Amino acid sequence: MRIKIINPNTTQSMTDKIGACARAVARPGTEIVAVSPAMGPASIESHYDEALAVPGLLQEIAAGERDGIDGYVIACFGDPGLLAARELAAGPVLGIAEAAMHLASMLGSSFSVVTTLGRTIGQARHLAEAYGMARFCANVRACELPVLELEDPRSGARERIVAECRRALDEDGSDVIVLGCAGMADLCEHVADVLGVPVIDGVAAATQLVESMVNLRLRTSKRGELARPLPKAYSGALQGFAIRG
Repeated sequence: MRIKIINPNTTQSMTDKIGACARAVARPGTEIVAVSPAMGPASIESHYDEALAVPGLLQEIAAGERDGIDGYVIACFGDPGLLAARELAAGPVLGIAEAAMHLASMLGSSFSVVTTLGRTIGQARHLAEAYGMARFCANVRACELPVLELEDPRSGARERIVAECRRALDEDGSDVIVLGCAGMADLCEHVADVLGVPVIDGVAAATQLVESMVNLRLRTSKRGELARPLPKAYSGALQGFAIRG
């Protein structure tokens, strides 16, 4: 089985970390292919960033289909381009927010999302509503850490994330913590050990869920909304994205 983990930003060091976290939970015999697109933003912290990350993400999905990839994980908590990716892919495609929120809803009566910047709180709330998770999501909180500072040992990221997670338990009454950024994947075990509650990293959650779906021979339905895009011409810089008949 081959699973492609796509970090939609172009920061290779973060992609390497995400890939390592996926490999740590993957079953023996599962090959994890972790990639960043050739084009896109260095980090994703706004609707603008998300929109401009999607073309590179879809290029990686299309390449994966040519390479015989069995399933995909979109390793950004905004789950950018998820439905478009499902239109292109034969196998399952999961976003890490989608996977993490669903697992969290099975482990406690409520969860809090702890993310990076306050400006992304609305995006996480919108996803919780879209996935039917709003009744489980007690709160979305931010550490006010830019994504790329998660890579900087001088930022105090680990301590700041633990502190915000602790406030979520104390103030929100949550039973479960969802880490709201793929760049936090390597901190999951530490945060869980310190707090003594379930802490979910969406990279690990989505990786194992995709594995299970592939093992069950489940593929993305091509009936209705997620059928292949219709063949048509695209212009300018998007010419290469045209779907051929």
